Amino acid sequence: MIDLKLLQRDFDTVKKSLLLKKVDPTLLDELQQKAQELKLSKQTYEELQAEQNSLSKLFGQFKRDGKDTDELKEQIESLKSRVTDAQHNMRVADEALSSLASTVPNIPDESVKAGDSEDDNTLLKHVLEPTEFNFTPKEHWELAEQSGWIDFERGVKIAKSRFAILRHDAAKLERALINFMLDFVHSRGFDEVSVPYIVNEHALFGTGNLPKFEDDLFKIDGEKLYLIPTAEVPLTNLYQNEILRSDELPIKLAAHTSCFRKEAGSAGRDTRGIIRQHQFHKVELVSITTAQQSAEVFEQMLDCASDILTALKLPHRLMKLCGGDLGFSASYTVDIEVWLPGQGCYREISSISNTKEFQARRAKIRYKDNGKNHLAHTLNGSSLAIGRTIVAIMENYQDSSGNIAIPEVLKPYMK
Repeated sequence: MIDLKLLQRDFDTVKKSLLLKKVDPTLLDELQQKAQELKLSKQTYEELQAEQNSLSKLFGQFKRDGKDTDELKEQIESLKSRVTDAQHNMRVADEALSSLASTVPNIPDESVKAGDSEDDNTLLKHVLEPTEFNFTPKEHWELAEQSGWIDFERGVKIAKSRFAILRHDAAKLERALINFMLDFVHSRGFDEVSVPYIVNEHALFGTGNLPKFEDDLFKIDGEKLYLIPTAEVPLTNLYQNEILRSDELPIKLAAHTSCFRKEAGSAGRDTRGIIRQHQFHKVELVSITTAQQSAEVFEQMLDCASDILTALKLPHRLMKLCGGDLGFSASYTVDIEVWLPGQGCYREISSISNTKEFQARRAKIRYKDNGKNHLAHTLNGSSLAIGRTIVAIMENYQDSSGNIAIPEVLKPYMK
């Protein structure tokens, strides 16, 4: 949730920042109007309440002095009704503003540049040079047909499109990657957690998935429960509505889960292969920090994900997202894109985001420092998406015969 006090105090600055995320200007104008309505209704309530308190004191004074209180009593009763109505109007205005504000994205960090799409993102650095093949490298679905690693037809048969079955060494590779990544992130100070794959509405609201992105979630019929789109949701909400001690922070967490997404806005994109599936595995990193710690922890998370790819000897690059490509909850994000020689391009394999106070305000995650409560900062990132890592290994480790080698660091995990 954006800071409504900041909105009321400096609307023009907030609007200018949110326009970087291509937020509809009419939505922002409506937000300003709702904020003004709440301010005026609160002012009316407080004025009537002050008048009521003044008349109550005067009523007590009249009684002590033996004066006639009938007329004053009528005024107080009439005012009491007006105070009740004003309080109701204030609550309605507050709910209207909060409801609208819940659909407004986080304010971009000052370092975020303007831009319309991924084409306007900023290259931070390349890590490892792509391999030069002396043959035309195949795409992963071509390799899958030859090796029998991925069974697309049976995935569709038992579920629907965008579900696939991993078989033979691909299934072992998936398990190897999960275990390797969990061991790797543990060595970097992230505490492994096993979490539910089903969460409630409060958890999804806390991370910003509800109400705006309900169409992309798999809802359980007859329940106010959903399958998780990412382990970010349960991990972040472990501390929902809690006040932590500052000396407990940072809290650095990791979890492997399946993730479930309808991919409602991706019709026609990546229909071949396993780049974009309805169900996929991921090792997720989440950190809860103080405001002072979050920038440093962000770099630790970014290094962790990048170093996993380096250990796998997979060429990749780091891209700072522009405003138009920035996610709903993120204040700033760096995408890690892995080189896919079969496709001849870099593709996203991880996004590391700092949401600052945005999620903590929604989920009420606070910490106490010097006797005062502060909103925590929350950070999240993939480390990494398992299916896309398999794709990257298949395409980068292929030979001219279509055989696929296993990265050295994974061989102990393939037994």
